[in-house]
Amino acid sequence: MAGLADIAKAAGVSVSTVSRVLNRRAGIKEDTRQRVLDVLNQLPHTARGLGALRRTGVVGLLVPELSNPVFPAFAEALESRAAQAGYASLLCNTRAAMSEKDYVQMLTARGVEGMIFVSPEIANPDSDERRSRREYEELLGEGVRMVFVNGCAPSLDVPDITVDEHLAGYTAARHLLDLGHRRIGFVSGPARALPSRLKQAGWSAALDEAGVEPAAELVAHAAFGAEGGAAAMAELLDGPRPTAVLCSSDVMALGAMREAKRRGLSTPEDLSVVGFDDIGLAAYCQPALTTLAQPIADMAAAAVDELARRLDPDEPPRRATSFSRMFRPTLIVRESTAAPPS
Repeated sequence: MAGLADIAKAAGVSVSTVSRVLNRRAGIKEDTRQRVLDVLNQLPHTARGLGALRRTGVVGLLVPELSNPVFPAFAEALESRAAQAGYASLLCNTRAAMSEKDYVQMLTARGVEGMIFVSPEIANPDSDERRSRREYEELLGEGVRMVFVNGCAPSLDVPDITVDEHLAGYTAARHLLDLGHRRIGFVSGPARALPSRLKQAGWSAALDEAGVEPAAELVAHAAFGAEGGAAAMAELLDGPRPTAVLCSSDVMALGAMREAKRRGLSTPEDLSVVGFDDIGLAAYCQPALTTLAQPIADMAAAAVDELARRLDPDEPPRRATSFSRMFRPTLIVRESTAAPPS
């Protein structure tokens, strides 16, 4: 079956132009539109059928949830970049009505050309890693093209577009150390989650470098989310109190600040807080949240561009690990961090 790239090559136009013609978009010159339609009319009947055209040039975008604003942000950036590349998108929330496996079966049945997984099942600390790896390997064996975003699966031949979690933990701790803090806690996600482990390693490295003991009593694990952030903060405040904490996500940081306020502590006067992600709300909460920003637009562009290359029939096969990319987070200093109380 002819794909968008084949049609574009035959018509002498871009893939995005073919997509716009198929979707009856405005802004296409009539002679260009006719040239694309002429190529389509020369294809075999099975390739010209309405169902075949609907399947051509569609990719699946799978995200683990939509309650954390970082995932809708990734979905929007991925969908926008895919449209620029001439692909329509099907968005799937894999921890809602259907599981990731169910969505994958649905997408393959609908003939999608490729899939982008944001924080895929194999990166979920509650999943069976061996089963997940086997399922992805089966997809690869069936010829499915895919890319991970923050996938944490180096054992799989799948490109992974990721952010440097270790550097995020190090940078957050370094910022707090430079402000004068020495008792710096870590509001972590689940202990098995690789992003949490990497951030903790970065936190520990920064403290070691500064000659500060990274005490185990200053680390509290909880589920990702605002409630988890509040629970982890409560655990830290029930012990020898830190003067600052870094959190595995902005949403956890919001829960942590709420718990601190419930106990009569002010941020940052009594307790400095650093998040991770730079969600839209981070700049508008009170106080505005200091955080480590993921370069979401750049990561989404890299993921879509790599998938498009892997879908290009003229591109030779290549090992995915050579095309994985790690992006640096950026420290955004706002109002939630200050020098420790005297």
